[in-house]
Amino acid sequence: MAFRPLHDRVLVRRVTAEEKTAGGIIIPDTAKEKPQEGEVVSVGPGARDDSGALVALDVKAGDRILFGKWSGTEVKLNGEELLIMKESDIMGILG
Repeated sequence: MAFRPLHDRVLVRRVTAEEKTAGGIIIPDTAKEKPQEGEVVSVGPGARDDSGALVALDVKAGDRILFGKWSGTEVKLNGEELLIMKESDIMGILG
């Protein structure tokens, strides 16, 4: 099943959380925080400005991004857990 976000929405795959701390302590699943870093899977065409012109998004598929802790809506597509969020929820692109 193909999924294409609408307007200024972005489909994001979270990066996997670290299993161990820098000191070697293994973190159990119950104590892990969900990562706030992800990879853009697909993007919508953009939002319309006041004059009706289409404004393209700054992110593109494949970009590695940072987003807020409570950003987006979790969805399950083809058995994979993904996030749908507005571009304004994205804090920046990791380069």
